[in-house]
Amino acid sequence: MILDGKCPTGPIQQTWDKHRFDLKLVNPANKRKYNVIVVGTGLAGGAAAASLGELGYNVQAFCYQDSPRRAHSIAAQGGINAAKNYPNDGDSIYRLFYDTIKGGDFRAREADVWRLAQVSNNIIDQCVAQGVPFARDYAGYLDNRSFGGAQVSRTFYARGQTGQQLLLGAYTALSRQINAGTVKMYNRREMLDLVVVDGVARGITVRNLITGEIESYAADAVCLATGGYVNVFYLSTNAMGCSVTAIWKAHKKGAFFANPCYTQIHPTCIPQAGDYQSKLTLMSESLRNDGRCWVPKKKEDCGKHPNEIPEDARDYYLERKYPSFGNLAPRDIASRAAKEACDDGRGVGPGGRGVYLDFAASIKRVGQPKIAERYGNLFEMYEKITDEDGYKRPMRMYPAPHYSMGGLWVDYNLMSNIPGLFVLGEANFSVHGANRLGASALMQGLADGYFVIPYTIGGYLAGIKDPGTIKADHPEFRKAEDDVKSSVNKYLSINGKKTTSEFMRELGSLMWENCGMARTKESLESNLQKIPALREEFWKNVKVSGTGADFNQQLENAGRTADFLEFAELMCRDALHRNESCGGHFREEYQELGEAQRDDVNYCYVGAWEYKGVGKEPELHKEPLKFDNVHLAIRSYK
Repeated sequence: MILDGKCPTGPIQQTWDKHRFDLKLVNPANKRKYNVIVVGTGLAGGAAAASLGELGYNVQAFCYQDSPRRAHSIAAQGGINAAKNYPNDGDSIYRLFYDTIKGGDFRAREADVWRLAQVSNNIIDQCVAQGVPFARDYAGYLDNRSFGGAQVSRTFYARGQTGQQLLLGAYTALSRQINAGTVKMYNRREMLDLVVVDGVARGITVRNLITGEIESYAADAVCLATGGYVNVFYLSTNAMGCSVTAIWKAHKKGAFFANPCYTQIHPTCIPQAGDYQSKLTLMSESLRNDGRCWVPKKKEDCGKHPNEIPEDARDYYLERKYPSFGNLAPRDIASRAAKEACDDGRGVGPGGRGVYLDFAASIKRVGQPKIAERYGNLFEMYEKITDEDGYKRPMRMYPAPHYSMGGLWVDYNLMSNIPGLFVLGEANFSVHGANRLGASALMQGLADGYFVIPYTIGGYLAGIKDPGTIKADHPEFRKAEDDVKSSVNKYLSINGKKTTSEFMRELGSLMWENCGMARTKESLESNLQKIPALREEFWKNVKVSGTGADFNQQLENAGRTADFLEFAELMCRDALHRNESCGGHFREEYQELGEAQRDDVNYCYVGAWEYKGVGKEPELHKEPLKFDNVHLAIRSYK
């Protein structure tokens, strides 16, 4: 099937404005007749629920945490992009659009990326009005700093806590609507199935994580804003609760899964410290504004104290390889460069899995107080974890899994191929292509929640003439509940000998080694043999204690692990079929002088997979990508 993204035609500068005008509207007095479910209350979901509630829709919002304030969006550190051009350094909406298309290695839709760049300025205005404490310069104006993949300073920030501050802004807007009665909040619920009635998304089935009760909720439309799937690697920068479950359940109900092989490896994370570590800690890309990445030129210097290694014995490898962008090369490129240095035997720290991020030159230039003003909480976090003072000796960094560029396929309206199912933020595939530029995840989440979905969902709901007719007592809801209860009973009845954590470590190791920073035909084919065998063992030998009638985290993790074991096979299959390298998808067979080698003739498309059953080969559908405003070119940052 050739997929249609329903992108508007005409001059790209006018597409979003014209599309908004052409969308059908819902009369303000009629909005209260419609019910909308929003799953996930991070930046995308929280902003969407608040905005839809403000418009007058009846919204039911769900999160598995005890509060929306604990969504993983809170972990974002460095900043959020916008084309305000406050530094007057040549930025514009077009340049942000261009940088994002190029940064994604020409594997994202032009129309979607243009819209993202266009509304970016509105996001900053919205957040300032909410009281988000962005950094300001001496005169009181909003400050900016640089991020990878751009030669202008367009990133707004709040020290190293930008995600937290933006989430608190969205949470206050959401709380206002909860108080007003337009949003009803359901905490500690995990979505375990999507309910589809006559081909249309009509609700969800959830498990109450406190009582164990299986509950169903009906609506006229469902919005998924449940984040990404990078915990398939087990050790990642994501919160432990982040999973693929919500979008995978939607996929099994018919939603196409697009580009699952596109994941982002972040170049500056604190290296792994032990075999039984549960997650990795991100250190913001913003540190590369003032920190310089290097390794010793000679292998024999790797064991020395870094301050004892003279300047001429250091290899500032990013500055050497990419002089135009230097330490602010895009994440995929910086990650591969770090891995290359470590594979060459010049890595530092335990196991030789680390590179230095050095602030000595910046401290000498502007002073330690200024560096502390910019990044103080990051230095504190680093010292608490490593017991090393980053001001006095270089930080140690190594790449780690961080973000999902793939996700459920959506059209320009953010609606999946299932009518009534909308997908926002990291849960969809739409704007990042094969690589995400830094400071653009927060931008996408808030753009989708505040400025896209309030328009596009209205266009869909306006076509529903009988809102609220499908209730939670419909037979499809009963069937979904029975299926969920059956799965719960199955997990509890196996009574094997291995924990879910053991299975996730095994799966995560396979994915990192064979489908991580680098992939090959052989490594991917190996995974496609080993993952089904591991999945079969899981269903025979997993141990889940307790019952399903109360709080049971082993049961939660069992369900998430089962979904990852199915999803991982699709991810490897997608990586195997794409015989090219682009962005974070680096097939070692397809490179030129160490750089990714794209194949635009054969692979310039979105690959969207249709579920056909566990263990059965999924069907690939394609959406061709056209580039009329940024011409296809070699992605060079040298």
